[in-house]
Amino acid sequence: MTSIVVLISGRGSNLEAILRAGIGVQAVISSRADAGGLEIARQWKIPAVTVDAADYAVRAQFDAALAAAVDRFAPDLVVLAGFMRLLDTEFVSRYAGRMLNVHPSLLPALPGLHTHRRALAAGARLHGATVHFVTAELDAGPIVIQAAVPVLDDDDEHSLAARVLREEHRIYPLAVRWFVEGRLTIRGGRVVVAGARMPQAALVSPCTEEEA
Repeated sequence: MTSIVVLISGRGSNLEAILRAGIGVQAVISSRADAGGLEIARQWKIPAVTVDAADYAVRAQFDAALAAAVDRFAPDLVVLAGFMRLLDTEFVSRYAGRMLNVHPSLLPALPGLHTHRRALAAGARLHGATVHFVTAELDAGPIVIQAAVPVLDDDDEHSLAARVLREEHRIYPLAVRWFVEGRLTIRGGRVVVAGARMPQAALVSPCTEEEA
């Protein structure tokens, strides 16, 4: 069985989506003691651990403490689900090729924060979400799957965010399941999904083995 550790900082909606998809999680670790996702973990009877970033004056100390907490569970996969901390190069390298993140934009467009506000300000007609492997460069790792949503004329930041979040809840469990099933391979910076049949709303699809 694949051991999965999920890192959170907030309400844990993507964590819950993964759990509801029937994917087993060995532990949930939060960077905040008040994160709502900790209660979700407890409801699912999953070990819930806090490594509070507020307790560490130096980022490297926090990252080292976080790595120690993660390693207690010897994970095959680390899943960032609303984890709002930048991780240093050493931490990222430690879990290279086995750490996933979901970002609320169609990467490489709009890396970083406030993506919905920025999409609206730019007049974008499409926005969306991306699941990708984590690398040392912010929001720039190999892309597993993306889903697009239209930007409507009457959208504000909140309505657009809600539409994107629904897609995150759909594609993130799918990407995690692909990893668990051993179907993801990184080739030349691209992700190949063995035998994948993309969901209808996927805008940018990884190539299948037949296309590679």
